[in-house]
Amino acid sequence: MRTVLILVFALAVEQGMAQEALDRYIKEGLEKNLVMKQRDVSLQKATYALKSAKSMYLPTMVLQAGYQTADGGRNIPLPIGDMLNPVYRTLNQLTESNNFPEIENETINFLPKNYYDAHIRTTVPLINTDIGHNKRIHEQQLLLSELDADIYQRELIKEIKVAYYHYLSALRATDIYQGALDLAREGKRTNEKLVENGKGLPAYVLRSNSEVAESEAKLTDAEMSARNARAYFNSLLNRAEDAEVDTAFDHESALVQAASVLHRDSHSGGEREELKSLTTAIGIRSTILKMDQQFAIPKLNAFLDLGSQSEGFRFNGQTRYYMAGLQLEFPIFSGNRNNYKIQQSRLDLQDAQLQLKQAKQQLQLANSVAYHNLRSAWKNYQSSKSQLEAAQAYRRLITKGYQAGSNSYIETVDARNQLTSASMAVLINTYQVLSAAASFEREQASYPLTQ
Repeated sequence: MRTVLILVFALAVEQGMAQEALDRYIKEGLEKNLVMKQRDVSLQKATYALKSAKSMYLPTMVLQAGYQTADGGRNIPLPIGDMLNPVYRTLNQLTESNNFPEIENETINFLPKNYYDAHIRTTVPLINTDIGHNKRIHEQQLLLSELDADIYQRELIKEIKVAYYHYLSALRATDIYQGALDLAREGKRTNEKLVENGKGLPAYVLRSNSEVAESEAKLTDAEMSARNARAYFNSLLNRAEDAEVDTAFDHESALVQAASVLHRDSHSGGEREELKSLTTAIGIRSTILKMDQQFAIPKLNAFLDLGSQSEGFRFNGQTRYYMAGLQLEFPIFSGNRNNYKIQQSRLDLQDAQLQLKQAKQQLQLANSVAYHNLRSAWKNYQSSKSQLEAAQAYRRLITKGYQAGSNSYIETVDARNQLTSASMAVLINTYQVLSAAASFEREQASYPLTQ
């Protein structure tokens, strides 16, 4: 039992070391990827939009000021002097004094002259169902932004893993072609020595030159593929394209981990953020429908004005004033537009529900396809390993036979080409398995996201 526990622990540690570099790159990509930063900006915008919707419940205060001056226009004559002066004269005669002086007739102009009105208006919503609905809509839109960021995180994690595997595959392909080139050069050197000693054929030297040229071309292509793979991987991490990449990765442990996935339920895993997003979109459509259906509920606001108004920029106890009141808005007729809007909202809700059903079917299909791709990749990997073992044994036999003179040089070239092809097949299928495991992990939404 102790031995079993030690082996299990060692395997776990080995797998952890195999994933350490890759996990570090995933974390770096989530922090530095440019598109991920854009998602973060969208999330912050949705957060502030929600705060703005909540603030609609609070009172609003604004300073309103106006100034007017005019001259001319219509006038209202007031014959005050003609009406009161006879009375004043009679009173002066009776009192034998001048206590009641005569006054002039007045003219009142319709337009204000040198007039100002400045006040602070405070408005408070008392009844407004739209505010509550808008708040709920922005809450759901914030959740949509969070889910959108999670969706891209999962896609980015898969892309980083696949790009990392492609780079490792390209590097190992370079090593394989370099080994093939070394063998071709060794074959060329051997044939040249045999010709010098009169035991070889010049045709074999020519064939050796062809093999060397072909191996050099394949090595050049592999090196170019490795550079391109590194550049793309670094672009996902928002790094310089020639930045060094840590290749300390134990693919054997990663293969064991990928193979363990095949024994799980293909339908197990986390809930897809895409489905949560569509469910949230249905909630938004439902809230909009409720808001449209409550168009007949009146809106009631209270207001309070504190200010001053006068001509000549006077400010005193007689110019200051306050005014309070209520504002009621009740729709009576709008050409049936509200009912049309309700019907549109119902159709939008129905469309969102259908999108959710379609997405469930598509995601189930994608999950099943990813699972079978992983199984197929694993079988191809096992088959290629058997082919590599056979190619290695065949090359050893042919090499010994050639050295003993029982096999021709053409057979050694064929054996070497078979070994190179078998090695490349194992390499390709190795990282095909890992890439398929990354895709299946993406479809199951099983990678733990950091919040």
